[in-house]
Amino acid sequence: MTRRQVFTLCFFAVVLLLLYEVALVFSPFLFPIIWAVILAHLTFPLHARLTTFFRGRETLSASVLTAGIMVLGVLPVILLSLMLVREAGDAHVAINDWISSGGVERLRDDFAKLPFRSGRIEGLMSKIVVEQGNLKNVLIESSKAVSQFLVVEMTGLVKNTLLLAADFLVMIFTLFFLFKDGKRLFANLYQLIPLEESHKQQIFSRLDQTVRAVVKGMLITAIVQGLLAGAAYTVLGVSFPVFLTALTMLLAPLPFGGTALVWGPVVLYLYWVGPGWKALAMLVWGAGVVSTVDQVLRPILIGKGAQIPFVFLFFSVLGGLAAYGLIGLFLGPILVGLLLTALQIYRDEFQHLEEPSPPAA
Repeated sequence: MTRRQVFTLCFFAVVLLLLYEVALVFSPFLFPIIWAVILAHLTFPLHARLTTFFRGRETLSASVLTAGIMVLGVLPVILLSLMLVREAGDAHVAINDWISSGGVERLRDDFAKLPFRSGRIEGLMSKIVVEQGNLKNVLIESSKAVSQFLVVEMTGLVKNTLLLAADFLVMIFTLFFLFKDGKRLFANLYQLIPLEESHKQQIFSRLDQTVRAVVKGMLITAIVQGLLAGAAYTVLGVSFPVFLTALTMLLAPLPFGGTALVWGPVVLYLYWVGPGWKALAMLVWGAGVVSTVDQVLRPILIGKGAQIPFVFLFFSVLGGLAAYGLIGLFLGPILVGLLLTALQIYRDEFQHLEEPSPPAA
C-alpha cells in the first residue's frame, strides 16, 4: 500500500468518525430540522418572489416569510386550543347533567335497545346498575381520581409542551437560515455528491417531485376529509364538533382506520342518544363520502404525482409512521421514491455492464 493510499484511508476514516459525532450532536434536533427542510423546499418559490419584490434583500424576505409561517403555525393552534378548552368544559357540564337527570338509572334500558347485544354483557350491566346502586358514587370517585391523575401528570404535560415549543423554535430558526442561505448550502451539497451530473439531476428532480406530491396529497386529503366530516358533525348536532373535526384531520393520514376512528364512535353515540336516522346518516356519509375521498384523492395526488405504485405507497406510509412517527408519513414515501430512482439509474446505466458479451462466431 502506497503512502497516498494510507493517507486517503486515514482521511476517510477521520471524516466518517466526524460525521458520526456530528450526527450525534444534531440527533436531538433531527425531526425539527427535517420539518424545516420540507417547509423551506415547498415555500422557496415564494421566497424567491419576495426577494425580487424587496429588490434582492434576501434577509428581509427570509424574515418576513419566516414570521408569516410562524404566525400561521401558532395562531391556529392557540385558537384551536381555546376552542378545545371551552368544549372540554361543556363536556364536563354535559356529564354532570346526564348523571343528574337519571342517566345512570336509564343506562340498562338504553343498553337493552342496542342491536347485537350479548346476554352475558347485558346481565353484567344489570348487575352493575341494579345490584351496585352506588354507580353514581363510583363515577364521582372516578372523576376525582382522574383529576388527581391530571394534577400528578401536569409536570409531564408542561415538559412535553416545553419540548414541543423548543422543537418549534428550532424549526423556525432553521427555516430562516434555509431561506437566507439555502441556495449556497444546496450548491455545496450538490457539488459534493460523487455522481454524474445526469444522475444528480435525476435524483433531485425525483426528490422535488415526491416531496411536493406527498405533502400536497397528505394535507389536501386530510383537510377535505376533516371538513366533510365536520359538516356532518355540525348538521347532525354532535357535541364538540370543532374537536372532532380537528381529530378527524389529524387521524386522516393513518393507513388503517383513519377518519373511521372518529366518525365510527360518533355513529354509535348518535344511535345511543337517538333518533336513529342521524346514526344512519352519519354512517352513510362517513363510509360513502368521508372515507371514500381518501381512496380517490390520495392515490391521485400522491401516487401519480410521485410515480409510486399504490401498494408501495400504502406500506411506505404505514412503515414510515411506525418507524419515525408523524413525520414518517412524509419520509416513508420520499425514501421509497428515492430508492425507485436509484434502481432506475442502476438499470439504465450499470446493468448492461454486467450482461455477458455475445459468443464469438
